[in-house]
Amino acid sequence: MKIDWGALGIVFAIALGTVAVLATLFSFGVRGLAERVTAREAGRSGTAALTGAVACFAVCAAVVCYGVYLIVA
Repeated sequence: MKIDWGALGIVFAIALGTVAVLATLFSFGVRGLAERVTAREAGRSGTAALTGAVACFAVCAAVVCYGVYLIVA
């Protein structure tokens, strides 16, 4: 058995980058939700923060669903 170390390294690098991007997006989404709560307590609407949070969570969900699609197909 021969292992293609170059291809394994590429897969590892892409997986590591994807995890970093997803974790960052998810944390921005959580931060957006917290900012909306703070804005609501201050009497503002917080719509921009909620919109940003929903967008971050939607991108996270889309990437996860694409990954599941790649594994199943």
